[in-house]
Amino acid sequence: MPTNGLHQELKVQFGLVNDTGRYLTAENFGFKVNASAPSLKRKQTWVLEPDPGQGCAVLFRSSHLGRYLSAEEDGRVACEAERPGRDCRFLVLPQPDGRWALRSEPHGRFFGGTEDRLSCFATAVSAAELWTVHLATHPQAHLLSVSRRRYVHLCAREDAMAADSDRPWGVDALITLIFRSRQYCLRSCDSRYLRSDGRLVREPEPQARYTLEFKAGKLAFKDADGHYLAPVGPAGTLRAGRNTRPGKDELFDLEESHPQVVLVAANHRYVSVRQGVNVSANQDEELLHETFLMQIDQETRKCTFYSSTGGYWTLVTHGGIHATATQVSANTMFEVEWRGRRVALKASNGRYVCMKKNGQLAAISDFVGEDEEFILKLINRPILVLRGLDGFVCQRRGSNQLDTNRSVYDVFHLGFSDGAYQIRGFRERGRLAIRARGGKYLRGGASGLLRADADTPAGVALWEY
Repeated sequence: MPTNGLHQELKVQFGLVNDTGRYLTAENFGFKVNASAPSLKRKQTWVLEPDPGQGCAVLFRSSHLGRYLSAEEDGRVACEAERPGRDCRFLVLPQPDGRWALRSEPHGRFFGGTEDRLSCFATAVSAAELWTVHLATHPQAHLLSVSRRRYVHLCAREDAMAADSDRPWGVDALITLIFRSRQYCLRSCDSRYLRSDGRLVREPEPQARYTLEFKAGKLAFKDADGHYLAPVGPAGTLRAGRNTRPGKDELFDLEESHPQVVLVAANHRYVSVRQGVNVSANQDEELLHETFLMQIDQETRKCTFYSSTGGYWTLVTHGGIHATATQVSANTMFEVEWRGRRVALKASNGRYVCMKKNGQLAAISDFVGEDEEFILKLINRPILVLRGLDGFVCQRRGSNQLDTNRSVYDVFHLGFSDGAYQIRGFRERGRLAIRARGGKYLRGGASGLLRADADTPAGVALWEY
């Protein structure tokens, strides 16, 4: 895979929920653990790591503390180990209903309990020793088959999902993980769910729900009959195979899904690289050569644009813009200025990108006029999950209000018209600023309610998508 930062494997982070609906929490004071939190926040987030040895044991590291969960011989548990030792080794035993039982490998006892009465001393599994896995990573991602090194995407003609794409380009490669009844569904970009027999269905029925398993940092999806999803046949069609244990064919990586955009210039034509290295506004169709992957630097808020031909936009001699750079540098970074329903792009020379008379783009303008403005359209989020600083956005039950601090999330439709977006609810690692009709930006307040009263798109008015 390319080493230019485009294909970034997501660090799988999750929460563990006990039988009473409370999350395993790592506290600063005394490095104690409890199961008292009602929602998934930073203290409730864990990372699963393979044990450095060759066995099946795994390690649980707190994202909050950076330390490892351990269980002593007398059953006492804590999260204070800076380096994993013998007592930090656990075996994960997936149960038929999707939950996990965690057994200390050196001591053979099971971990569980309620509130601050947690221990690892049970000799058998009861409801108190069962944990539900709740992913904390953003649920919209790309899925890469480990064995085939191909990305999963929607094949509309075959009415299936297949692992046969060299790169995750276009909306078809977007996968949304939906958390339902302690299990996960794979939702395609057209809002259908993948069944274990390979069919795509409109409802998340039992045969479209999977238990997550982890092996050496990779994901496996086990269906209701104990079989695992895998790419099958020459086409790589995704369906449950015969195996009841996950091998290389049944393992997947989750990779971050960056925004993919198209730009329309003042001549009403699409910006493209179809005719060579020059970036030009000269096309009437919205296809692969007109689609650019947009990465946002979290510190500077500047962006790069990566083309389907394998190069970044870069500033060249005399202000020209070419899609030839193989690495990110100062010349590949562009500042995006929002001007109502249009955007202006400022290059590293301090000048604005404009459309020349022949359609080619060049950073030669000191001021923004019609030729310096572009419509920027996000194409790979027809369905949308929003996450802010305090959690996910979810519609409050029985109300039209949206909470912004939830552990669970709602999936929304994203519509587009002339530079403006409409967000519509279904009712069943970029960030986005959403401006309401009155010119204010949507933000999350301390109470968790969504309000349109922010003057600038920063901080709590920015949402991951």
